[in-house]
Formats: sequence, structure tokens, C-alpha cells
Amino acid sequence: MDMQKQIVKSLKDLLLQGNAHVTLTDAIKHLPADMRGVVPDNMPYSIWQLVEHIRITQWDILEFSRNPHYKEMNWPHDYWPKETAPRDEAHWKKSLDKIKEELHDFIALLEKPEAALFEPFAHGDGQHLFREAVLIADHTAYHTGEIVTLRRMLKCWP
Repeated sequence: MDMQKQIVKSLKDLLLQGNAHVTLTDAIKHLPADMRGVVPDNMPYSIWQLVEHIRITQWDILEFSRNPHYKEMNWPHDYWPKETAPRDEAHWKKSLDKIKEELHDFIALLEKPEAALFEPFAHGDGQHLFREAVLIADHTAYHTGEIVTLRRMLKCWP
């Protein structure tokens, strides 16, 4: 296996598996619907807000990585949902489906034969595809850990 394929395989594993962390799928498994929007005392957000933040940020990184005409979002306003809970089950499911779909869209960028993993984007400030893949993995793992913490605080961790 050539070096590019080995690196892409390692990045895919990092993006799709928990490795040393709980996966987002496992962190939200069996989460009672009525707990999605609860903001525990002394905490700034709910599990829903964390899930949506993961989705929004992942989309932004994907868009930055594939669109040379990318328009920067306003931090932090555009990255955090205002509502503390999903409107309904369909809203919750749509967010989770988009996370999965757009993660696979990002992986498709990595898997392109012409993917230049370490070549800086023309529109970036030295960022490249490898860096953005690690950023998605790190960001998701960090906030997934927060979801686990909130579940423990809410006494709804299996």
C-alpha cells in the first residue's frame, strides 16, 4: 500500500472510529428524548446544542475544504444554535443524518486519487486537507466527551 493510501486509511479510522474516545453514535445511544434539550445547572449548553455545533462546524470545515469560494462564518454566532432543544424527533434525526452524510462527503474528498493531502488550499492560510481531517476528528471527539459528561450530570448515561 502506498503512503497516500496509508494516510487516508488512518484518517478514515480517526474520523469513523472512537479509538480512545466514545463515538458520537455511542454517546447519544439510548439518550431519552426529553434530555436532549436540558441545560444542567452551571453549564452553558444542552446535548442538542453540542450535536448541532458538531454538525455546523463539520459542515463548515467540509465547505472550506471543497469550495475555493468559501465564505467565512461569524464566530461564535454562526456555530452555535440558539434553541436548546430540537423541534421534534425529525429535527434531531435530520441533524444526525447530516453529520453522517457530510462526514462521508469529507472522506470522499480524502479518497479522491488527485487529493493533495498536504498542499495548502489556495483560499486558506496554510490549511490543507490532512489538517482539516484531523480538525474534524479532534473537534468531534472533544464535544462528544462533553455530551458524555452532560449525560452523567443528567443521570442518563447507561
